[in-house]
Amino acid sequence: MFKAQNKQLHLNSPTRMPAKLLKFCYIITAFLLISCGESAVKKNTESTQNVEQSEDNEQKKIADKTILCFGDSITAGYGLDDTNTAYTGVLQQRLDSLNLKYTVINSGVSGETTAGGRSRIDWVIKQKPTIFLLELGANDGLRGVALTETKSNLQAIIDVVKEKSPETTIVLAGMQLPPNMGADYTTEFRQLFIDIAKDNSLEFIPFILKDVGGIAALNQTDGIHPNVDGHKIVAHNVWEVIKPLIQ
Repeated sequence: MFKAQNKQLHLNSPTRMPAKLLKFCYIITAFLLISCGESAVKKNTESTQNVEQSEDNEQKKIADKTILCFGDSITAGYGLDDTNTAYTGVLQQRLDSLNLKYTVINSGVSGETTAGGRSRIDWVIKQKPTIFLLELGANDGLRGVALTETKSNLQAIIDVVKEKSPETTIVLAGMQLPPNMGADYTTEFRQLFIDIAKDNSLEFIPFILKDVGGIAALNQTDGIHPNVDGHKIVAHNVWEVIKPLIQ
């Protein structure tokens, strides 16, 4: 009887997992939880790093935006005590005041002709600017250079920019001459810029010296180059055209 009762008691007792096996299960469970946690942390860290990298790249892209002004003495700020008061400097001040992350590069050379610009465009365009402002031709006109030559040089400059920096937006600055150069020549000279802008689908400033040219109070004693107040107006003329391109 004793043996039977003992067997019955044994059958009715709950099954128990050995202590070593139970401990092993706890360890495995803990390991899996920790591994999952580490995986999640790693995934979140990588995600954060990717976002930060994207933001850094975007900031660098923004910081690299430039407006390259390629021109003659007007762009160079000829005759000014401080070239920062030239229209390029005024333009930079406006961009900064609006917190627009653009750098204005002054690539003006006093006395520059379209032929001179054509000879140096290859290395200048290596900077691959966001916007390329082409302001050349006045010295050609004042020297009576054949209009076909001026047009050919300007077109060659535009072609180089399009080829070597295709993402750059080109802005052509129109120029006009004083009437003493002859009615036919001055008329054809003005039209030359209009035609080039149209043929190449360029952004166009009809006359960069609008409201400045021929006004004594806004020019230096030579009557040709803008003074500080004149450059402020030139900067406004430029801004009116490039504003839609940067905002």
